[in-house]
Amino acid sequence: MPRITPIDWRSLVKVFEAEGFTKVRQKGSHIVLEKAGVARPLVIPIYDAIGIAIIKSNLKTAGISRERYFELLEQL
Repeated sequence: MPRITPIDWRSLVKVFEAEGFTKVRQKGSHIVLEKAGVARPLVIPIYDAIGIAIIKSNLKTAGISRERYFELLEQL
């Protein structure tokens, strides 16, 4: 299994959109994504490199496994 590495915010948004999340708003430098059935919205900061902790936290909130995350990344 590859390691999770920092990626740019556009790629991370595409990963979650491929999993069914939709952009509901943007406030300043943060994008908020939601999906029916997920308790909390995902917040993605607009950074050149999103840190590993933020990626892992959003994956946990979204209920997406590491394996699924890498599958979605390959499809981009």
